[in-house]
Amino acid sequence: MTESTHHASAVSVGESGVLVLGASGSGKSTLCLQLMSLGAHLIADDKTVLTVFGDEIWAKPPEKIAGLIEFRGVGVLTAAYTGAVIKLVIDLDQCEAKRLPELHNTVILGQTLPCLYRVENPAWPAAIMQILKHSRKNPT
Repeated sequence: MTESTHHASAVSVGESGVLVLGASGSGKSTLCLQLMSLGAHLIADDKTVLTVFGDEIWAKPPEKIAGLIEFRGVGVLTAAYTGAVIKLVIDLDQCEAKRLPELHNTVILGQTLPCLYRVENPAWPAAIMQILKHSRKNPT
């Protein structure tokens, strides 16, 4: 069992977790709050504990910040929180340039996971929710 804390935020939809990566100020908390407004549940904000069990990565919050999410200009908000298996990674440091992009992957703790890059579109959180609830078709 491998466990480590990552500079990332995470939410879940059902049993599917999404890990949001990005530099400080890139919008991790903003995206998570948008997803939460669409029905996602908070796992962790800004720091996420990841644990490998077999071929799955489980995410949970560090105890000290469990149930807390910060929004700049508003403050620290409270929320119910959960843990989940990470099924999708969002990389806010990379922008998607293609209309119908290829499927991207990233490796975290030795596990390969599907990855989406930032999309500058107000409906992007809704598209992420759709992927988590159902799936995404390979464009090829």
